Amino acid sequence: MVRDEAVNYRLAKSLSDLNGTDPYIHGGTVDGVFREMGNALVRKGRQPSVVQMWSIYREVRGKIPAILKRCGTRSVFQARVFEEISFAANVAAGGIVR
Repeated sequence: MVRDEAVNYRLAKSLSDLNGTDPYIHGGTVDGVFREMGNALVRKGRQPSVVQMWSIYREVRGKIPAILKRCGTRSVFQARVFEEISFAANVAAGGIVR
């Protein structure tokens, strides 16, 4: 038997830590992710609508190839890439969400 966890039963402990939190089911779509982000991250002040999230998404998506090239990778799942995507999204949101 192969175990990926370094400590026995750690997975069960990790999952029990989530017990009592409400799941946000997005249905595997970008619209669903945006809808559930709006439900999970409610705050006062700058709160983008789903339509505004789509605008931010389209703007940032167009910058991904340059970000990947600049970071020397083909994966968005790198810390540096994530940081640059986050920055680009914040800049885009600044011009879209008032």
